[in-house]
Amino acid sequence: MRNIRKKKDIGIYGFVAKEYDRNSRKSRLPEMQSYANEVEYYVGKGANVLEVAPGPGYLSIELAKRGFHVTAVDISPDFVEIAKRNASEAAVSVNFLEGNVSNLPFKDCQFDFVVCSAAFKNFKDPVKALCEIHRVLKQKGKALIIDMNHEATNEDINEEVSNMKGFDRLFVKFSFKTFLKKGAYTKEEFAEFIKQSPFKNYHIRNEGISLYVYLDK
Repeated sequence: MRNIRKKKDIGIYGFVAKEYDRNSRKSRLPEMQSYANEVEYYVGKGANVLEVAPGPGYLSIELAKRGFHVTAVDISPDFVEIAKRNASEAAVSVNFLEGNVSNLPFKDCQFDFVVCSAAFKNFKDPVKALCEIHRVLKQKGKALIIDMNHEATNEDINEEVSNMKGFDRLFVKFSFKTFLKKGAYTKEEFAEFIKQSPFKNYHIRNEGISLYVYLDK
């Protein structure tokens, strides 16, 4: 396995958080809707859903619009404030909290579904993150982790940014090809992490630049 140890959990703050929010609002809302479709396929309206590392909160907001009870935890206080404002603008209720995936501030067996998108590669201890996700899930609960595939090709990346224009396209393409891909995991690495966690049943699907990791408690 590659040397993939992280020195610390990575958060996004200040100007970068604001720019991430702007780019997400401009380019990623359809993506958030597709992720919400995945969640909605597995749990019905009224379910308790936790999003880990929601960033500016657009997936949580979309889930709240669909009738879920949504809680979201992010390590960045800047993102928590941005997400709260975005939820207020959307006129939906989401409980955005500051916290760390390695020590989630919830009791055992609290959520029907846990989702994490585009952030798992930023966690210092991926096995600990999986253990915490497992702990807060109810029995028979499910989790979905969506993140970049370390083995994504240049063709995959070009397709991902094909609908973007100008500076946004250049910046996102550069980000994918450099530090985001460098920090991302392969399908085999995800499988190894899961084997060290309490999760026993899982499935990993490759789609474009992303891996979809489905976990059953």
